[in-house]
Amino acid sequence: MRKGFTLVELIIVIIIVGILASIGLSQYNKVVEKSRAAEARMILGTLRSAQIAEYMENGAYVVAGSLGVGAPAACATTHFFSYACTTDGTCTATRCTTGGKPQDGTTAWTKSLTVAGVWGGTAGY
Repeated sequence: MRKGFTLVELIIVIIIVGILASIGLSQYNKVVEKSRAAEARMILGTLRSAQIAEYMENGAYVVAGSLGVGAPAACATTHFFSYACTTDGTCTATRCTTGGKPQDGTTAWTKSLTVAGVWGGTAGY
């Protein structure tokens, strides 16, 4: 009697490994995208602090470019998001789909933060 694996056994093992790898890769991509959302949360928090300081100093909220935070208004190669603030104090991060460091897929999701500290958007993180 010969010792070893049959071709059927090897094919079954390869199929199982392939299924596990595909599941692992999709979960890995979700974790990576979730970690990139940390950039948005950090910069939105900085923009919120700058908006509060601007309001305390001048009595009005301003757009993001006037705050001097260094948040790009358009997709840049240094960031995963573009940022904008309105004159009511709400700041929004929009995930880049082209230019900069784009996400996989075509739907740009957003994350927003008001001066009252309320999170919103379509990110789901």
